Amino acid sequence: MSRLGPPDLSLTGRNVRLVPLSPDHATALAAEVKAGRLHELWYTFVPPPEGMAAEIDRRLALRDRGEMIPFTILDPTGAAVGMTTYMHIDHTTPRVEIGSTWIIPSAQRGPVNTEAKRLMLEQAFDVWGCLAVEFRTHRLNQQSRRAIERLGAQLDGILRAHLRMPNGTIRDTAVYSITATDWPTVRAHLDWRIARPR
Repeated sequence: MSRLGPPDLSLTGRNVRLVPLSPDHATALAAEVKAGRLHELWYTFVPPPEGMAAEIDRRLALRDRGEMIPFTILDPTGAAVGMTTYMHIDHTTPRVEIGSTWIIPSAQRGPVNTEAKRLMLEQAFDVWGCLAVEFRTHRLNQQSRRAIERLGAQLDGILRAHLRMPNGTIRDTAVYSITATDWPTVRAHLDWRIARPR
């Protein structure tokens, strides 16, 4: 059985670094969430500033159980601009989900976010040999769905009444994937997007 990891994995590109999530990042990440009021979005979960340390602890506990590989996203200046993870890790198939992601508005739809996903996909397909990488989001989160589709992922379907959100509403989950067969074309597309001037 293959093992996806290591849990303290780092990934580095020209525009972004994904470093192991650490309690040391809590203050900077909380400040970014507060400045962007990201925790007020009802259709996704971004930890509130006062809950950032607890969310980091939760993700690190999942990491220690082999269920998640969490990252802090750093921009070219080294500033923390978000969080992302490998989750729902299936070591046997192998297959992973890229999720539990949030990123500050100024880093969305640009080289930081695009290259972060490109690095994670490359690790999953070219190093781990995954058969597929999955993405999930709220059916009504059109911004997230468009971002996932811009990566080249295809919609697999909608899981109706899938999750209860913190505000009590029920989430229908849109499930997308990129397969190993898709990956060469998706990689070429992402490389072209990253190379384009903004």
